[in-house]
Amino acid sequence: MTTRLRVTLAIIAVTQLMLILDSTIVTIALPGMAADLGFTPTGLSWVINAYMLAFGGLLLLGGRTGDILGRRRALLWGVAIFTVASLAGGFATTPEWLILSRIAQGAGGALAGPATLALITGNFPQGPVRTRALAVFTSVGAAGAAIGLLAGGVLTDWVSWRWVMFVNVPIGLLIALFTPRFVGETPRQPGRFDLAGAFTSTFGMTALVYGLIRAAALGWDDRLALGAFVLAVGLLAAFLVTERRAAQPIMPLRLLAAPERAAAYLGMMLLPAAMISTFFFLTQFVQSELGFSPLAAGLAFLPLTVAIFGVSQLTPRLVGRIRPWRHAAGGMVLVAAGMLWISRIDPGTGYVTGILGPIVLLGLGMGGALMPLSMTIVNGVAQEDAGAASGLLQAMQQLGGSVGLAVLITVHAATGRIGTTFLVAAGLVVLAFVVTVTVRPRASGTVAAVPDAAEPSIPR
Repeated sequence: MTTRLRVTLAIIAVTQLMLILDSTIVTIALPGMAADLGFTPTGLSWVINAYMLAFGGLLLLGGRTGDILGRRRALLWGVAIFTVASLAGGFATTPEWLILSRIAQGAGGALAGPATLALITGNFPQGPVRTRALAVFTSVGAAGAAIGLLAGGVLTDWVSWRWVMFVNVPIGLLIALFTPRFVGETPRQPGRFDLAGAFTSTFGMTALVYGLIRAAALGWDDRLALGAFVLAVGLLAAFLVTERRAAQPIMPLRLLAAPERAAAYLGMMLLPAAMISTFFFLTQFVQSELGFSPLAAGLAFLPLTVAIFGVSQLTPRLVGRIRPWRHAAGGMVLVAAGMLWISRIDPGTGYVTGILGPIVLLGLGMGGALMPLSMTIVNGVAQEDAGAASGLLQAMQQLGGSVGLAVLITVHAATGRIGTTFLVAAGLVVLAFVVTVTVRPRASGTVAAVPDAAEPSIPR
């Protein structure tokens, strides 16, 4: 990989990291936000939920926007919106001000996020170079949540909760400065926006995520949650009908024509659904039961991050010898084993004896599973569909986190045992494993190409 490509990869990876860690960096800062701004307990949850709603609801639209206007342009506009929103959020003086800033952050993230992965397919030729780039990209995405907890703990303990917002500003400015110089623009796809698809997908995804958030907080019999689910089903059904008929759909259904690619998308939903239990429940456990400070709680997840990045260095070499689906399945086995191990947790569990080993296994497994799944999804996709494919991938991850959190909170409320939630999480990983080994790719070991997949030159 040339020096220029390394810089290109660094820019894309840092952008992805900034967007991913912002879903968790505020978690540890929530008490400080509540004390300074006067949040109610219910209102405080919207500091996280507002970002999830905007990000998850707009991802498909953001992906297609990059296809039509250019992925680099979409990334730059998304980062600009995200940076300005972060600056505004850092100066917030009321709960409403901060929540609106988080919505704007989510909107910027939904525009920039799909462009990051699409720019890898556009700037890195398919083969070993792209495989190495995907390894770095997916490891950053997988470790981003844990890095967010660590960064949130450091900033909250050492400075102020406001710096979990301000920290994005210099990062965003550096991305805006170096992206035009080192990241090649992808060809714009002629055409117009699929307005009906954009409307039904955006509001359908938003209704679904809102219903899951509300059900997790208030129960599955809550009327507004049920109404949101009904609305989501109707809108998403209309979305699928629209996409079948649209000349230039916001989510081309041909992306799911290859069974192995569809299975990889499902794996990309189920793994985050399971991993959300680690961040949500273990973060609370180490602080409430073990007495860890916010900084110590963040440091507790450092071994997971190190494991993910360690495996990412080996994965590009291994996928050349082991078929991607086998590599992904092996990673899922490690994740399931880590979940089963940690399901034995109880109030007397110590960090070294009962938590350290499982989270290392989780890191090794996630590092080994996500890159092959990403490779299966993006390889062979036509350039005009790269943004849509990337948007769908990240939409599945976001949806998986929302579904997983809602389901696991319900399980915990019903059983009162944190260990049971990890058993259910292990079940989700086992389901992903079964799908992966059942829906095997063709003998060549590569996913079927979407028609007209080409590797055009990238203008600089």
